[in-house]
Amino acid sequence: MIEIDGLTKSYGGRRVVDGLSLHVERGGLCVLLGSSGCGKSTTLRMINRLIPIDAGRIRIGGTDVTHIPAEVLRRRIGYAIQSIGLFPHWTVEDNITTVPRLLRWSKARVGDRVTELLELFRLDPATYRGKYPHQLSGGEQQRVGVARALAADPELLLMDEPFAAVDPITRDALQAELLRIHRATGKTIVFVTHDIEEALRLATVIAIMDSGRIVQLGAPLAILEHPANDFVRDFVGRQGLGLKLLSVRKVGDRLRRGESAGGEPIALDATLSEALSAMTARGTDRLPVCDAAARRVGVIALADLVR
Repeated sequence: MIEIDGLTKSYGGRRVVDGLSLHVERGGLCVLLGSSGCGKSTTLRMINRLIPIDAGRIRIGGTDVTHIPAEVLRRRIGYAIQSIGLFPHWTVEDNITTVPRLLRWSKARVGDRVTELLELFRLDPATYRGKYPHQLSGGEQQRVGVARALAADPELLLMDEPFAAVDPITRDALQAELLRIHRATGKTIVFVTHDIEEALRLATVIAIMDSGRIVQLGAPLAILEHPANDFVRDFVGRQGLGLKLLSVRKVGDRLRRGESAGGEPIALDATLSEALSAMTARGTDRLPVCDAAARRVGVIALADLVR
């Protein structure tokens, strides 16, 4: 879906992105992870040609981005940022449909798309489509910002620390919404963050960056279990590594099939950290487990979390 080869960008003689190469499969959620100034956001902005490329090549769906007029490219790519950037004097509906109206969608199609997106983000269309940004909470504004990025059904969604400015409770809810929407839509997403916990929760693949280069690329569990070097080991955190491993491993990986236990079941695709939290809250060392159809399929025990 996205092929980046030898991407380079310099400012004032300093290489901000240095020969970066990265391939993201269709439907993947790739997180660019690193500290401030490592080149994450610069890479994102070169993908949609907000800034020019000094050297290297970026292809989306096999087409070199420099062969596509910039305005056409940006209408094919959703872009959500930390500051949201909603137009304050436009309603939620007008903000969401910025690109579809530029593409001259019919009024009926535009209206249907707003309804579809507001429902997708669990915002009641009758309540929210006529509201203005100042009438929304920070979390609601961020939902509308991501809905706007998805409005024209882009093949690719770029997200630059979109949840960094909201409180921890809202951020947790927005991360859960993004995971749900990613599963529902199958969109290819490139997501920038400096937060390892956020990366571990969201990513199908993580690219850890340092000084404009990717120092390790892999699935969250692989990076935690096999850090490439001391920089990665320090970045993901030597302290609390066990808890991070629980946050990426799934209940289904440790399931005791055929056994039973009482109480509210936990989902098969829940993390082991969620299982530990539930056990602690309920004062038990065993939980029943259910599948996506709410059928009880076994149990998970406290001892299973560490084996």
